[in-house]
Amino acid sequence: MLEQESLTYTNTHFVKSAAKLSQCPTDILREVAFAGRSNAGKSSALNTLTGNKKLARTSKTPGRTQLINYFQVGEVPLCLVDLPGYGFAKVPVAKKNEWQKELGNYLEKRDVLVGLVLLMDIRHPLKEFDNSMLDWAREKGMPVHILLTKADKLKRGPAQNTMLQVKKAVKDMGDLVTIQTFSSHNGEGLKILKQRLNRWLVPPDLAAQEDLTVGIPE
Repeated sequence: MLEQESLTYTNTHFVKSAAKLSQCPTDILREVAFAGRSNAGKSSALNTLTGNKKLARTSKTPGRTQLINYFQVGEVPLCLVDLPGYGFAKVPVAKKNEWQKELGNYLEKRDVLVGLVLLMDIRHPLKEFDNSMLDWAREKGMPVHILLTKADKLKRGPAQNTMLQVKKAVKDMGDLVTIQTFSSHNGEGLKILKQRLNRWLVPPDLAAQEDLTVGIPE
């Protein structure tokens, strides 16, 4: 039973890893997936969000995450899902193809998936796989929150310019997409990310259904 003003992401724990859709947990109420190109900073973002540097493995070698990893926030089965980094540098082609298929199955068929956090290195946004993911979300009507990671690598002006360029590129998606800058290094944008996740994971109708008094930030 949640009684906090919002979800407490520091109370997040590992549930399981799945190699394919059929192995994903069946008792989850709602989940939000984190997706991005290899080395876009997914694991670092999850570790910063949860205040646990060891929650998701980080590596300088792209493609290290090759399983669908489930992390539950608190006691109610609401989950953050770390998807395999697409691109899979230094991974055999056959393995790449297998994982692209499994990732597609997950995105197409996972009924409790309510939102997608799409991470892009702010210095290299909107690459081929990013655009493919956005095309899928547009077709399926899946809400997307774009996280422009490693924002500390750019000065504020260039960072804001990049965000405006990305906003322009996805303006046809309307309210389906939101965008922010983020840095795991200095915590920039952490509050905004938490607010977005709160809206997705515990909307008012679910809070009422579960008798949860969870405040959803405006």
